[in-house]
Amino acid sequence: MTNSGKNPKVDEFLSKSKKWKDEYGKLRDIVLDSKLTEEFKWGKPCYTYKNKNVVLIHGFKEYCAFLFHKGALLKDTHGILIQQTENVQAARQIRFTNVQEIVELEPILKTYVNEAIEIEKSGLEVKLKNDFTIPEELQDKFNEIPALKTAFEELTPGRQRAYILYFSKAKQSKTRESRIEKYMQQILDGKGLND
Repeated sequence: MTNSGKNPKVDEFLSKSKKWKDEYGKLRDIVLDSKLTEEFKWGKPCYTYKNKNVVLIHGFKEYCAFLFHKGALLKDTHGILIQQTENVQAARQIRFTNVQEIVELEPILKTYVNEAIEIEKSGLEVKLKNDFTIPEELQDKFNEIPALKTAFEELTPGRQRAYILYFSKAKQSKTRESRIEKYMQQILDGKGLND
């Protein structure tokens, strides 16, 4: 970290960026004004308050975005936050396709960043729903192999949820069974679906 608050790893990321370079730079400037700590996590610029993730800058094919880790707690008075998929519980995005959009929203973005910091300072947490139904085929495997159940229960709630959602999406029991078979060793190794 330099005196300017800029992280050299983020400088390197920006210098190598092709598609959203200008947009990333503008979003970075907005966040750096907030005095958050600039870090580089998951291959992206991430801004933290006392080691807690507040906002991440990332890009996709169609857009780049601010991702607020506890965005579900933001008031969103301007109606600009997006829930990426129905399964995302806490995070919310604000998406951009050009620098002009960012410039026009700059005062609002700063307000959202400051609100996200206040949420972190207050210690508020998003209440995650963990009431996902374990598919019958997975429960059968747990009964058959108790070590699998133990390993599954030792996974983080997010990893458990990802497996349950993935297994449950299959319409046929046969498909659910084959998915479970395919990922049993990964679960036993303590790894998530995408690890």
